[in-house]
Amino acid sequence: MNLVKQCAAVAVTFAMFATPALSQGKRSGRGRDITDSQTLVKRAKDAQVEKDYKAALDKIPDQKANADPWGNVRTLDQAGSRKSSSAPASPPTAH
Repeated sequence: MNLVKQCAAVAVTFAMFATPALSQGKRSGRGRDITDSQTLVKRAKDAQVEKDYKAALDKIPDQKANADPWGNVRTLDQAGSRKSSSAPASPPTAH
């Protein structure tokens, strides 16, 4: 008799785990019609969002290839001397 109770408990446990999985499946009948109309509305909305996004991207101006934010602070000869001097500084001498 104990074996029958254990088998019943296992069967109930499996049934409880299977119930949420079945609720996530596709519906048939009226629920499906509502889902189809919502899908059409969602597709139309997504298409409009994508169109607006592309239009917004077209409004962004092209960036300059060589942008130097410190260009107006640094003079041309300073910029050239920094690039050409790659030798390390000599260590300070002790007095």
